[in-house]
Amino acid sequence: MRIGMVLPDLSDSYLKLARQMGVTDIVAVLPPRYRTGPVWEFVPLLALKEKIEDAGLHWTVIESLPISDRIKLGLPGRDEDIENWCKSLRNIGAAGIPIMCYNWMAVFNWLRTSFTTRVRGDALATSYDHKLMEKAPLTEAGVVTEEQLWESLEYFLKAVVPVAEEVNVKLAMHPDDPPLSPIRGVARIMINPENFQRLIDLVPSPVNGITFCQGCFAEMGVNIPETIKHFGRQGKIFFAHFRNLSGTAENFREMFHDDGDTDMFAAMKAYYEVGFEGPMRPDHVPTMEGDDNTRPGYSLLGRLFAVGYMKGLIEAVEKTM
Repeated sequence: MRIGMVLPDLSDSYLKLARQMGVTDIVAVLPPRYRTGPVWEFVPLLALKEKIEDAGLHWTVIESLPISDRIKLGLPGRDEDIENWCKSLRNIGAAGIPIMCYNWMAVFNWLRTSFTTRVRGDALATSYDHKLMEKAPLTEAGVVTEEQLWESLEYFLKAVVPVAEEVNVKLAMHPDDPPLSPIRGVARIMINPENFQRLIDLVPSPVNGITFCQGCFAEMGVNIPETIKHFGRQGKIFFAHFRNLSGTAENFREMFHDDGDTDMFAAMKAYYEVGFEGPMRPDHVPTMEGDDNTRPGYSLLGRLFAVGYMKGLIEAVEKTM
């Protein structure tokens, strides 16, 4: 099992810390200071990848190259945006970065109603209560339907999958978070296992697969080990987010990895049983005492705890299989 990490930045100090934690893979984007336009250029990608490699780590996942709402909503100008996205994808492939994690959340990204919910020891966690969102006004996009999103997704995949095949980059769809539809009039379609299977079958390809975000699938109320096995046996889990929470999509709290509703040992065992060999990173964690909450869910101390817990589970699974 390869443990990945999103770092606060890609400084020498943080890269060294990642190695000391036992991390092998880096999950990152091209920082804004390296971008000169809508296309991520090859030379900055290569230089940053070499910096990571020189530090003894591997940049294996882009999370993520932004996809415009013109693409996701099927609006005029989407062809230009798709063309630029494909140019970036070609540069990413040429630089040797093998996995692209992306999502199909239009208008707004992952959503929470609180970033200061108290969990164990008064650590600060993110949470979501759908009742608080029921009277929220529509966004400027107005009503967005599921049919609109499926049409635009199929259009996008038919354009980009051949490019991804050409440059050997795997496209790993992330679930909507929370997996509810609609929110503020905006539909969400990556909200259940059936829709993920539809995604896989929409444009069949060795590079069309998923990011298995355990937290989001737990929000769906599914059996996590069985769902890992369903997609893992197809070879469609390219990347995984290891996360735990308490509750369901309508009302949940992010928890410490050892303190939520999911049987994390059973989940880790399921990855091994299906032969998953991709990178897995700890996802949202509570902010612990001594760390700040400027990036809710991404406390460095919380992720240090999570990596240690993951390594313990990995050892336990490997010694009992």
